[in-house]
Amino acid sequence: MPDFSILTNNIDMYLEGFKYTVLSSVIALIGSFILGVVLAVMRIAPIRILNWLGAAIVEFVRNIPLVLIAFIFYFALPVVGITLNGFVAGTVTLTVYTAAFIAEVIRAGILSVAKGQMEAARSSGLTYTQAMYHVVLPQAMKIVIPPLGNQFLNLVKNSSILGIIAGADLMYQGDLISTKTFVTFDVYIFVGMFYLILTIPLSMLVRYLEKRLAKEAV
Repeated sequence: MPDFSILTNNIDMYLEGFKYTVLSSVIALIGSFILGVVLAVMRIAPIRILNWLGAAIVEFVRNIPLVLIAFIFYFALPVVGITLNGFVAGTVTLTVYTAAFIAEVIRAGILSVAKGQMEAARSSGLTYTQAMYHVVLPQAMKIVIPPLGNQFLNLVKNSSILGIIAGADLMYQGDLISTKTFVTFDVYIFVGMFYLILTIPLSMLVRYLEKRLAKEAV
């Protein structure tokens, strides 16, 4: 049974970490979705250089560890004169890393839309960009909502990367509390409980959307 005095005596630190975890996750969620859409469109755009650039970014980010990306933003950028604090570096890391996976999800959704939709939109006088924005993407979004939800769930869990670079999140505060109290197991049990407060409702929302979309498809 965990010692709840660890929680009550350090509740201000836990709440501080929870606040930064939520803030980082929300910012990264919005940013990664926007960047993911851009990368997905680049990967299927009728311009070879955009295809190549989009694929290069996605494959590079997806195939290196998350912690290495965090180190690049936190430790490598200062070498070229760009310094980010732990919170900003961690949030940018989450945004870029998640965007690479979201891009592939959205690209798959776009490719699942019948080619005739784009052709019909273009023949009606819309430009490629207009047809993509007004016709193809809205249909693709309905298809990719469940897998997007899973990516956002992973984003929240991956936000623990902030703790490695002093990002003031739950994991970082947990480290501080553990150092102060000389207790490890109980401290991180409560850290896990705060993560569950975020992930369980999000997981339930994803399952609800999956069931609702499945009914609409029948």
